[in-house]
Amino acid sequence: MLFKFIDMSAVIIFIAILGLLIFVHELGHFVVARRNGIRASEFGFGFPPRIFGVQVLSGKKMEKMGEKMTIESRTVDIKIGDEEVIKKEESQKVEEIDQEMPIKKWRFIWGNKDGDDENERNDLDEAHRDHLAGSTIYSLNWIPLGGFVKIKGEDGENKNDPDSFAAKSAWTRIRVLLAGVAMNFVLAWALISLGLMIGDPEPVGITSSDAKNSVIQIVQVIADSPASAMGLKIGDEILKEQVKNSGNIAKIEKSQDVQEFINSQKGSEITLKIKRGKEIVAFKGTPRINPPEGQGSLGVAFQDNIFVKYPWYKAIWKGLVYTLDVTAAILVMLYEIIKNIITGNHISADISGPVGIAVLTKQVAAMGFIYILHLAALLSVNLGIINALPFPALDGGRVLFIFIEKIKGSPVSQKMEQAFHTAGFVLLIALMVLVTFKDVSNLIK
Repeated sequence: MLFKFIDMSAVIIFIAILGLLIFVHELGHFVVARRNGIRASEFGFGFPPRIFGVQVLSGKKMEKMGEKMTIESRTVDIKIGDEEVIKKEESQKVEEIDQEMPIKKWRFIWGNKDGDDENERNDLDEAHRDHLAGSTIYSLNWIPLGGFVKIKGEDGENKNDPDSFAAKSAWTRIRVLLAGVAMNFVLAWALISLGLMIGDPEPVGITSSDAKNSVIQIVQVIADSPASAMGLKIGDEILKEQVKNSGNIAKIEKSQDVQEFINSQKGSEITLKIKRGKEIVAFKGTPRINPPEGQGSLGVAFQDNIFVKYPWYKAIWKGLVYTLDVTAAILVMLYEIIKNIITGNHISADISGPVGIAVLTKQVAAMGFIYILHLAALLSVNLGIINALPFPALDGGRVLFIFIEKIKGSPVSQKMEQAFHTAGFVLLIALMVLVTFKDVSNLIK
């Protein structure tokens, strides 16, 4: 059933986007941890089991640099008969010159276990014999969903070790925890800026001279409307030549012309020619004579867009402004959702899980690469905001416990904190299952 709505290319794009978002998030934790002297035993691309990993062994070893030769001379009094003879003797002395030299050696780790291969055992024996220290293992793993980082002391252990997360100051730990969130916003900024450099759709005024070069795109489809029943989707492009019921050709320049075309045929079935990706599709539907207030006869909203390219310096600035606007909009929507949950009101926002996002990815992919960039940026901002929430098991939840530690003057019981994080994780999984069930139910309907 799901394959009707999701094809393999959409699944690959969805996995690639999700993997990129998670990888960048974990990279933020890793970089800030290392810059603050915290040991990371492994940084992986993808999730275990491991395919292979590489690690640098480093240390110091005394090595022979050469030999130094010195000549010593002395005088000796020798008595031969009644005569005393002074004789000069010379001798050579050779000394070896040793110097402490830094050692660096790459070692490879195959599979999930370290040391079950003869070469791996030899490397470990050499490291032990020469007192070499192993740095972070950089691994490639089988499950291509982002990545992970193993930070020493992240669960409160090794508090007495200077290279442990648990031994660092509260401010340092907060920086490490929120670095992943920051990286998600930076990624969104970079993706949006890239889109603006390539050519991004922007709205134009109905009187603008650019209207002739613009495209008319659907920006909203109201649920349970004729447009929804027809199968129209956000991002669909309305062609500028439509056929009326009378057989006459309607010439369309801007979105206002589309509205007039639809309104002129209320109560009668019309055919809308749509460009979706590279395909041209015809959709049939009947505009309502008496639509609900604010919905229009078809229940769809249009926008005149033109694709504009910006030089890199303008794209970076506009990308930042756009990212901040998107962040503000998501925060407002999140506030409304939380408020409605608390007050028991109906949640108007449509919440989707992995299945719903995968279906959306298929629709967005059909529209072109620039829209995939926008989707990835939007999801990256969402991931950053969600992770910053003060909820157990999320980065924001861990920061909350650090604040509690500072207020009470001592760390929260490790068992209690772990219990809260475990409960939070279970709730998040339950919510994901519930939203996924809703997504699948909507698809079946």
